[in-house]
Amino acid sequence: MKHGKKYQDSAKQVERTKFYDTAEALDLCVKTATAKFDETVELHVRLGVDSRHADQQVRGAVVLPNGTGKNVRVLVFAKGEKADAAQEAGAEFVGAEDMMARIQNEGFMDFDVVIASPDMMGVVGRLGKILGPRGLMPNPKAGTVTPDVAKAVQEAKAGKIEYRLDKTNIIHCPIGKASFGPEKLQENLSTLMDAIVKAKPSAAKGQYIRSAVVATTMGPGIKLNPAHFIS
Repeated sequence: MKHGKKYQDSAKQVERTKFYDTAEALDLCVKTATAKFDETVELHVRLGVDSRHADQQVRGAVVLPNGTGKNVRVLVFAKGEKADAAQEAGAEFVGAEDMMARIQNEGFMDFDVVIASPDMMGVVGRLGKILGPRGLMPNPKAGTVTPDVAKAVQEAKAGKIEYRLDKTNIIHCPIGKASFGPEKLQENLSTLMDAIVKAKPSAAKGQYIRSAVVATTMGPGIKLNPAHFIS
């Protein structure tokens, strides 16, 4: 893959074989974010688990102290008082069977997070083939299936993110925007890493945090020292 001049200039500032401490790595992230838009900073963590086994799954959600810098559009499946509460909490879209039909028939997908009250899962379940592959299916572990939909909406708006393993045992998560600066990004990264460490399955053997990399949307990957995290 051929990279542009800006990427190449940024990559020259990063030692490819070096493991950076988080403060230095995030400082570099901010310096190498040279795009004309406010780049997202992402954390990629490879874990020493096997996601093919149910007892080695790592999944959860955490509210980043400084948010993600993204305007999160929330869809809530709820009826009655819960629907009213979701709207008051700031959800952009609230509905039930009508919303299911809109997604199925019109291809409506203008939302970033889906929340559902437990009694709505029969309806939401019919959208599994659409929402599942996009990582949007509500899940109790992520706090997106809950009787308190208003609280879930508020948390989503405040910067709650879900972390989960992909098929290669890596977690990919945004930790903010380059404009946040190194200190706020560090706070977000520490909060996320603490959650991932606490979520270590009892069946996991050996080194848990195998590698960790931070990178901006258009910038080079910067390796973190995995020894800084409990493994």
